[in-house]
Parts: sequence; C-alpha cells; structure tokens
Amino acid sequence: MKKLGFGLMRLPVKSENPTDIDQEMLNQMVDRYLEEGFTYFDTSYVYHNGASETAIREALVKRHDRSSFLLASKFPTFTMPKEEQVDAIFQEQLEKCGVEYFDFYLLHNLNRYLYKTEVQDAHLFEHMKKWKEEGKIRHIAFSYHDDAEHLDQILAEHPEVEAVQIVVNYYDWDEPFIQAKKCCEVIAKHGAKVIAMEPVKGGMLAEVPESVREKMKQMDENASAASHAIRFAASLDEVFVVLSGMSNLEQLEDNLSYMKEMKPLSEEEQALLKDVKKAYEKTWKYSCDDFSLLDKNAAGVPISGIIRAYNSLMLQPNPYFGAELNYYKSFRSAYDRAFETADYTEQTKKIGNAFDVNEAMKETIDFETKNSFQGYME
Repeated sequence: MKKLGFGLMRLPVKSENPTDIDQEMLNQMVDRYLEEGFTYFDTSYVYHNGASETAIREALVKRHDRSSFLLASKFPTFTMPKEEQVDAIFQEQLEKCGVEYFDFYLLHNLNRYLYKTEVQDAHLFEHMKKWKEEGKIRHIAFSYHDDAEHLDQILAEHPEVEAVQIVVNYYDWDEPFIQAKKCCEVIAKHGAKVIAMEPVKGGMLAEVPESVREKMKQMDENASAASHAIRFAASLDEVFVVLSGMSNLEQLEDNLSYMKEMKPLSEEEQALLKDVKKAYEKTWKYSCDDFSLLDKNAAGVPISGIIRAYNSLMLQPNPYFGAELNYYKSFRSAYDRAFETADYTEQTKKIGNAFDVNEAMKETIDFETKNSFQGYME
C-alpha cells in the first residue's frame, strides 16, 4: 500500500465554522487522491465538530466502490461515555460514514489515565473484539499520546491491537514528551503497525527557519519543506501509513508529487533534518546548553520536558492545538504536584542563568494546564 494517508481533521472549509466543509473541493481532493493509487482515509467522531464523518460519506463512500479504499475512524474515548452508550456511538459512526464496517477502528487519544479508567470501566477493548468478530471492523487500533513505558504496558495487556497511531516527525523524534522513536520501537516489538500522525507538526515543519531554508533548496529546489517531513516518517520501516491533514488541492498535489513514487531519505537528507531541528532550537524562548541539568532537582521531576514542550508549542502555527497539550496532564499525574510551585533558583544557577527557571516553569505550566485537551484530570 502507498504510504500517504488522507487525514480528515483539517478539511477545506468555507468559513470559520468547522462544520462548514467545502464539500465540492473535498470531492475533488478525494478523486485525485484515489486516482493516484492511494487508499487510506482517517476520520473521527469529533473531527470538524462531528461533520468529518458525514463529509467523507458524501465525498468517498457514496461515490466510490467500497473495495477501493480503507476507512478508519475513532471512538471518542476522552468524552467518557458510559458503557451502555458505547454500542450506540459506534453504530452512529457506521451510519454517519455510510459503511457496514471500518477497516481500522481506533480508541481515540489513549494515555495512562484513560486506559486505567474509561477504557477498562467501559470494557472498550472487549467491545472492539466483539465488533471485529461481527465483521464491523477489520483491524483493532488506538491513537496514543503518552510515553513509551505506558504504551508497552497497554500493548502487552492487549495483543489483539494491530496498529497504533502516534506522533512521528523528525522534530519530535527524541523529544522527552513525544518520544516518537521509543514509541515506534515499542509498537514494532509487539508486532503492530505504526500509523504516523502530525508528520508536519501542525504545519510547523512546512516553514523551516531561514538559516536552513537555503540548504534545503540546494538539495532539491523543487521539494517543499513539508515533503522532507512527510518522507522522514514514510522512510521508517515500522510505519504503515503517514497521515497528512490536507486542507486544499495545492497541499494535496504537493503530497502526491513526491509520495507517488516515494524515495526514502538519503543519509545526506537525514543529516540535513538534524540541522533543521537544531535551527528550530535556536529560536526557542527558553534555551540552555544542557537541559538535563534542570532535571537534577529536589523533586526528582524531569522538568526539562515541560519547558521543551512549551518551546515547541510557541513555534507552531496554532499553539493551542499542539500535540504536546495531550501529554502534560498525563505526565504530571506521575508526580507530587508540589513540583509545579517548587523553587528552582538552584537550577537557574546550574544553567548559568541562561533563563529564569522559576519564571519559565510558571509560564509553561500555566499554558499547558489551561490549554490541555484533558479537562477531566483537573
């Protein structure tokens, strides 16, 4: 299967209303995508305030043979419905999409907290196994925003899982919150497939820092910055499909141009992307030579990840929608929250007063807590 997936979270719209989807443009985009031999579509119960599933029914299901595409959707785990509501929600999704089965069906946005509560209380994996036995889903999966250790636990306890959707991009490959590399390794260890999301990090990697822009052009003057990002994820053997949230025909055509005959990144291109990451780091609001020094504190909390995540959010086109916001409250649940108001004057000294750690922590925690998607953990 060709690795470019059509993510249906950022569809073309006619106004600021997310449900006001430009159906005619979406129809054209779906046709072009299929015309080039691509097949994987990814939607969700909540995308576009619930309108994404209906829109893909009109653009895809009603207009193309069911055997010509793969359709994935997601159960709204984070809304915490009661178990007696689960079957009705799933049936509603089938009807909204106009299908009798989903090729991939995912529990949406799992983390350590939701796994221990909603997933187990509502017996969601048991429901998915039942739906698979009934032929209503072909593959059991989940999307995930947490660390590799808890991912390993979930996959060990649920060998029925066939795929996991995680953030995969060159910027977050070794970032302490996202842990893209470690999560890929865990998924591969359990024999499951990796579905890569956020390969262009919400559009951030489509506009690289000026200091490396020319180097990228010299390597291939016709290649967009986004193409390097998507090819990074697609070059990984563990990755089954790379989702791209395409919002217009121009973005679609750009993706098709290099993914029709996708060439894995060369060693020279891999090295360039490491330089691009370093260039981004030079633009961070809070920066120092050695972030690990921040983690040597009385509370024993790896606070470097919190500040690095905030730096990343501030570089994204929409910092209020960054993937990092899915991680912070799960992270904090593992520690005594006293660390959030502790005195980090000594850490400021350890990094040579590169920045005031107390000020950075206050600003960072305030933003990541207020804007987190996980209100249920307040």
